[in-house]
Amino acid sequence: MPSKLSDSILKWYKKHGRKTLPWKVKDPYKIWISEIMLQQTQVITVIPYYKKFVRIYPNIRTLAAASLDDLILIWSGLGYYRRIKNIHLSAQIIAKNYAYKFPCNY
Repeated sequence: MPSKLSDSILKWYKKHGRKTLPWKVKDPYKIWISEIMLQQTQVITVIPYYKKFVRIYPNIRTLAAASLDDLILIWSGLGYYRRIKNIHLSAQIIAKNYAYKFPCNY
């Protein structure tokens, strides 16, 4: 049985939650990109970068094939450039070892 606290939180979210953010989707790739972009960066800053990024690189296949220089260019302004280097490396590992699909376990 849910607690009063969880009921209150769910009620608040239903009324005030950010349900229209562009990464509120079921695609693990798009969620992954948003989670990394949102590290150390405010939502309002991330939204335009995220939209542009997933328009140009809509999936692991396009991301893994991209040049790091192009990725750094599109990332320019978000800072913490190690994030994009790690995203690129991860995409290449996922492409090579998991046939472009996110693994289901560790």
